[in-house]
Amino acid sequence: MLYVQLRNLRLKFIYMTDVLAQVLGYLAFIFLAVSLWVTNDIKFRWINSWGCLAFVLYGLLIGAFPIVLTNAVLLAINIYFLFKIYRRQEKFDLLEFKKDGTLIPKFLSFYDKDIKAYFPEFEMEDKDDEIKFVVLRDIVVANIFIATVDERGNAYVKLNFTVPKYRDFKVGRFLFDEGKEFLHSKGIKKIIYQKVHNLNHQKFLNVIGFKTESIENKDCFVKII
Repeated sequence: MLYVQLRNLRLKFIYMTDVLAQVLGYLAFIFLAVSLWVTNDIKFRWINSWGCLAFVLYGLLIGAFPIVLTNAVLLAINIYFLFKIYRRQEKFDLLEFKKDGTLIPKFLSFYDKDIKAYFPEFEMEDKDDEIKFVVLRDIVVANIFIATVDERGNAYVKLNFTVPKYRDFKVGRFLFDEGKEFLHSKGIKKIIYQKVHNLNHQKFLNVIGFKTESIENKDCFVKII
């Protein structure tokens, strides 16, 4: 009787191990496939790392050492590059521009589809009450910011678009933390979004510290700087 019970437990353990191995294998496939669609370096490394880890566990369960070795090496490489990314000291700067600048129309045209996904109502204008600048990240244009500023220091955002590969919150933190002095010099006291059309951008605003506030009977996202 005891022998039968032990055999049944062994069979259940083998079955559960087999099921777990299959789950890990599918998870690894999903993580690695998704990582190839990601344009952000940090997201790619993190998602790819989870895929490699799942494959390492999968390989251990099925006793496939080549799978374990290959993915352990890839996981180590991902961790190394993540360490480098988080340790890297990048140079950020702000640069104002005018509508007739040579670079800006080309930038807007190149990212037109992505911009419309986040700011579908945006139209480039040239008004006296607007502030326009780009955020440079190691001398590369990483973000473009355009807002209308009223006499009370409220900056109503028309465009705050970050290039996909730089969507790791560093630009936003620089803009609204280290860039405060620049914004204050322009008389800006509040950054206001009257509409947010994209869920990912709304998540970004929540992370950066924007709060929901009613302005003229409209729910807006507001950050005091």
